[in-house]
Amino acid sequence: MHDPLKAAARAWLAAGRPAMVVQVLSTRGSVPRGAGTRMLVAADVVTGTIGGGHLELQAIDRARALLAGGLTAPQDQAIALGPTLGQCCGGSLVLRTAPLDASALAAWPDEPALFSLQLHGAGHVGRAIVRLLHDLPCTVQWIDGRGSEFPAEPDPPHIARLCVDAAEAEVDNAPPGGFFLVLTHSHDLDLAITQAILRRGDVGYLGLIGSATKRARFTARLRQRGIDEDRLARMTCPIGVPGIPGKQPAQIAVAVVAQLLQVAAARSAVSPG
Repeated sequence: MHDPLKAAARAWLAAGRPAMVVQVLSTRGSVPRGAGTRMLVAADVVTGTIGGGHLELQAIDRARALLAGGLTAPQDQAIALGPTLGQCCGGSLVLRTAPLDASALAAWPDEPALFSLQLHGAGHVGRAIVRLLHDLPCTVQWIDGRGSEFPAEPDPPHIARLCVDAAEAEVDNAPPGGFFLVLTHSHDLDLAITQAILRRGDVGYLGLIGSATKRARFTARLRQRGIDEDRLARMTCPIGVPGIPGKQPAQIAVAVVAQLLQVAAARSAVSPG
């Protein structure tokens, strides 16, 4: 599973860039971020976050002091957020600051994927959605028969592009419980892909771009093709969380990715772990 911060740590280590890993080792009570949260601190740059605010500023200063002093072993620090830092959270935590080395990378667990997404369509909205997914822990299969529609800049490893003529044939290759977004350049292609998805019966989320009118037309046609009502009810169209009325691709993308995160969070709450 791709973890953008872990990927950055691997790249820094390969490049020989001196840095510290600051990790929330354990927590008690109300704290900004949970145990296991990490950030990377070099002399000139910080990536990742342990929650911001005074806690993070102090942790960065401390990590840089330890880096300059040549720290070679992990060092733990217990912090009470209220008495020590005056933060309103009121909880306490233990921060571990350790050199970025092979052992630190080996002990860094992969972040579990929030969802696996098969995204059909590399138009303006598809590209805007993928840009937001660059830094999220997920896996994405991005499909479009028009190879020229994919942007010139590469995607991170957790996003795989696929240029095929029969996109609907790729639906069966998605994992059980997978998420699907259908936003191609063709209503006929949208319909063929949507039909293939609904025939699976194990879909975690299906989003179809379009209006309520498009949903009504697709529902009628899919019903004629033998898709039952329970499966039709699983189709989300229009897509995106409500209350974001803008039609610009970036605005649609924010609403859609928020919806994906909502569905993933609800699924995780039902089946923790």
